[in-house]
Amino acid sequence: MPDHVHMMIAIPPKHAVSQVVGYIQGKSAIHLARVYGERKRNFVGQHFWARGYFVSTVGRDEATIRAYIRHQEQEDQRLDQLNLLR
Repeated sequence: MPDHVHMMIAIPPKHAVSQVVGYIQGKSAIHLARVYGERKRNFVGQHFWARGYFVSTVGRDEATIRAYIRHQEQEDQRLDQLNLLR
């Protein structure tokens, strides 16, 4: 999505969700800054990710969650088109 990311990941119980999300956010922000921002170091004071995130367990509905993530962009476009008619 242009303004947010949906991910489905498995995290072993021995790892804290907040630590895994923080690690993913940190490493991806550094990578994007280096590749697209042409920065080699000194990332202090820059913010790529929003402060919060949403986490939920999947349980038995894994196929439903995967389909939701896979088709989210099309669903957002459909809703945008419906809002234009209002």
